[in-house]
Formats: sequence, C-alpha cells, structure tokens
Amino acid sequence: MPLPHRYDTSVTIQQEGPSPVIETHLAKLRARDTISPEEEAVIRASLGEVRVLPAHDTCIRAGERLTSSTLLLEGLMCRYKDLPGGERQITELHVAGDFLDLHSFSLKQLDHNVMTLTPCRVVLVPHAKLTEITETQPHLARVYWFLTALDAAIHREWELSLGRRTAIQRIAHLICELRVRLGLIGQADDTGYALPLTQADLSDCTGLTPVHVNRTLRDLRERGLMDFRGRRVTIHDLNGLMALAEFDDAYLYLRREER
Repeated sequence: MPLPHRYDTSVTIQQEGPSPVIETHLAKLRARDTISPEEEAVIRASLGEVRVLPAHDTCIRAGERLTSSTLLLEGLMCRYKDLPGGERQITELHVAGDFLDLHSFSLKQLDHNVMTLTPCRVVLVPHAKLTEITETQPHLARVYWFLTALDAAIHREWELSLGRRTAIQRIAHLICELRVRLGLIGQADDTGYALPLTQADLSDCTGLTPVHVNRTLRDLRERGLMDFRGRRVTIHDLNGLMALAEFDDAYLYLRREER
C-alpha cells in the first residue's frame, strides 16, 4: 500500500516572491550564535515552496520518503507517535522559527508523524540545498547540527516529565518551557502568552487524561500561579510556577556561543 503524500492536495501554495519572512528563525539562530549577512543570504537562498496548512493536518507521516525539511513560519505544530488503538503521545511542540524535521536530512524518513495544531504556514528547504550548506558553509552546518542536538535535549526533558514529574509539575514545566521558547521570538513575556491549544492537546503532551488536565489547571489557578483561559496563558507568579516545576532552562542552551 503506498504511503500518503507528504502534503494534502488541498493545501495552498503561497507565492511570496524570492524570500519568505523567516525573521523568527533568524532570531532563534542569533540568540545562540552569530549569523553573518552572508550566511543569512545563504539561508534565504535555500528556501523553496511556501505552504499554508489547515489545523489538525498530519502533513508528514512516519516512513514516508522525504526530500526536503520543513521550517515553520507561523502557527503551532507537533511531533507525535501513536499506538494501534489510537492513543497519541506528542513528543515535542514546535513554534514559529523551528525546523520540524531537520533530522530527516540525514534519516531520509521519520519514525514519527508531524501534525499542525493550528493553521500554519511553512516553507520547504530541499535536502539538496542542505547538502550545499554542509559542503560550502561549515559554520552554518554546525549551527544546524546544534538545532538537531537541541531537539534531542528537549525530548529528554519531556521524557523526564512523563516518567518522573507529577501531573502538576508536568503542566507547569511545559508552560515554563513555552514561555522561554516563545519569548525568543517576541511572542511571550513574564505575564503570559497566546496558546491556541485545547486541554486534549495538553493531555497528549503530558500523558494525562483530559479530566486530569482540567483538574490540574484548576489547581494551578487556585494556587495563584497561572490561568489558562480563552486560548491564553496568564502567569500570575512566575517564580512560584518555576519553583513548582523545578524548571531549569539549561536544556534549552540559551547562551550565545560561536560554534
């Protein structure tokens, strides 16, 4: 049986001229390293088609042969795996500026699925262009190698949450992580941020039932730490929330270093 096509044929291909807006991606890179104007030009020259995707669309499927990697421009997406019975586990959330499957450059296929959680806009980067970068731009190659290592660090922290943190710590830790990651691109501050996810989405992220997620969010609200209403996280006590989660942002490697 043939594997599904990478993107549904109903997806819109958006023409933007020679260079889609990738400022969030560049901001993430420059938060951790120096990217020269020449390197920025190389990145922009590597960009291919821009695609507009609907919410809840599995746009990359496990086992599918891939010839490009996908950079998220707008929206929220996730990686997930599921069981034959339909139980789903989200293994990482992706925000604007993230590569969704940079690791597919070397793997050529994924062992997990990638899905939109909101309407999204992405740009494809052909693997042939990434090959050129690795062969002609050693510093950029190291920067992108770092991004795959960063994804692995985030996965390890999520594994620790699923295996050892309590329910309230899992959700508090996720809220703290997203505040940092969204803050890098100007979409969050110490008071909160937009989070257009459902409690069912949070359930799939944290390995809890939707009922347990609802009770835990109520507990966080009653403690005066945070609130999640109207698709927005409002943080009332950031220090208290971080203390409860035992949140240490070291795994996000925020220090700016030359690689």
